[in-house]
Amino acid sequence: MTFIASREQHAMPSDEAASGRVKAIEVTDLVTHYGTRRILDGISLDIHEGEIMVIMGGSGSGKSTLLNHLLGLLRPTSGTVRMLGRDINRIKPMELHALRRKIGVAFQGGALFSSMTVGENIMLPLREHARLDENTMRIMARMKLEVVGLANFENMKPSELSGGMIKRAALARAVVMDPAILFCDEPSAGLDPVVASAVDDLILRLRDATGMTVVIVTHELESAFKIADRICVLDKGEILTVGTVAEVRDSPNGRIQNLLNRRTEEALIDPDEYLRRLTSDLL
Repeated sequence: MTFIASREQHAMPSDEAASGRVKAIEVTDLVTHYGTRRILDGISLDIHEGEIMVIMGGSGSGKSTLLNHLLGLLRPTSGTVRMLGRDINRIKPMELHALRRKIGVAFQGGALFSSMTVGENIMLPLREHARLDENTMRIMARMKLEVVGLANFENMKPSELSGGMIKRAALARAVVMDPAILFCDEPSAGLDPVVASAVDDLILRLRDATGMTVVIVTHELESAFKIADRICVLDKGEILTVGTVAEVRDSPNGRIQNLLNRRTEEALIDPDEYLRRLTSDLL
């Protein structure tokens, strides 16, 4: 299957260029706690229709927590998340369920059901959310498998696929209902460079062909730089910057440069404070 759209049709060179576009997702002053620990600290982020937004940061930066909020799986301590014009924390459960039909999710490990064939995995969202006859669902699944280059793998089990093929099958399932927004959690993680690049290319082609909004959480720098229209860099629950690839690469922020260049930050330890932490519950 050939895609005729080019990336330049949707590429967004800057925040200024993006400002005139419709917002698919609006995050405003989002604060989240796990117990007494603050995980997200006043996050505000706009994601526009048709763009690829990459959310990146080191381990523990808050990437996965933010993704869970965008999916409506967590309720914040404060702040709002609006998706396709709806506040997902204020709408009724049935309205949220209907809204989720307009999004697709490609999970980090693929999350394919091992007891099902690849084709059955792809058809699962259609069985759950669409009132279609069996032949129509099968044709739609085959179309998406064709798109991701797995046309001849419909009757195979996930255990018979390679890591890259599982990632592509997961993408096929995520887009089988033609969602307005696609979420991808570490889509190229754990793959060799060639296969990872192929998955990146697939995401670009899907976006360019459909115009869908794509939100990707990753720590893979090469992948982020290849596919992002804009990048949001998180660290310690805060947004350090949101900008184009060039703007992020050229950022003077030391924490961003540490992340990009894989430099560790030297932590200054107060001996008295360190001793108090070790013995606070023993005294």
